[in-house]
Amino acid sequence: MKVALIQQKYHHSKADTIAVTVELIDKASSCGAELIVLQELHQNEYFCQSEDTRFFEYAVSFEDDIKFWSNIAKVNSIVLVTSLFEQRAAGLYHNTVVAFEKDGSIAGKYRKMHIPDDPGFYEKFYFTPGDMGFEPIDTSVGRLGVLVCWDQWYPEAARIMALKGAEVLIYPTAIGWFDEDNDDEKKRQLDSWVTIQKSHAIANGIPVLSCNRVGFEPDDSGVMKGIRFWGNSFVCGAQGEMMTEADNKNENILYADINHNRSKEVRDIWPFLRDRRIEDYKCLLKRYCDNNVQ
Repeated sequence: MKVALIQQKYHHSKADTIAVTVELIDKASSCGAELIVLQELHQNEYFCQSEDTRFFEYAVSFEDDIKFWSNIAKVNSIVLVTSLFEQRAAGLYHNTVVAFEKDGSIAGKYRKMHIPDDPGFYEKFYFTPGDMGFEPIDTSVGRLGVLVCWDQWYPEAARIMALKGAEVLIYPTAIGWFDEDNDDEKKRQLDSWVTIQKSHAIANGIPVLSCNRVGFEPDDSGVMKGIRFWGNSFVCGAQGEMMTEADNKNENILYADINHNRSKEVRDIWPFLRDRRIEDYKCLLKRYCDNNVQ
């Protein structure tokens, strides 16, 4: 299976950004990509830098957005992973992945489960935590374990997807640096981000596809200075081996060839799932395992 990750900048408007995305999808599909992954909230700027109710208007077009990307998947005959802002009802919104089959039909959805609330990443203001669970999406190119950004820091999410038969983990992402951080801190953050995701590949014996946005996006509210999204999208194999990676500045299409049989080979020599001690993991169902708290 040939996969393509589209690492992209925001081009100052939804229309202009989508035009570039469609052009890159056309290029990737013409190069033989069967599965194409877009970054988190790829239609608009990363609006969560501030808390502003005007941005809820972005979610009103959710059904129209689905129709648009459905057609793009169908025209290009690809499995397409999109990341959209969903208005489920007035005052109820989700950060939602919609995956499309090659004929344009909806293969499945995933609503982001872990929602951050940090300076410049005020997502709890906008997104209700997902209520669809960690359920892989069955497609013609395999069973996809799609998670979103902040989910990538949680081994529990990756593990559950793997235990339910996901053949690959996919992370549409929007993460970056603040310019005021020093170079050492920036390096630590990036290294941690890459390491945790490669660890999910190793622990579960399946490839990881991580697609991040790139470019500087100012905070129009003036509360924050802005985020310099660090790109570095990558694909790693079932032993964490890096198969392809992007830089931290440029729009790019990353290609990789995924062999599902490779996961069986790796799991046969590293049978981590066999040796799990599930009877002793009850503590994982607690917030914190205080010795004196039942």
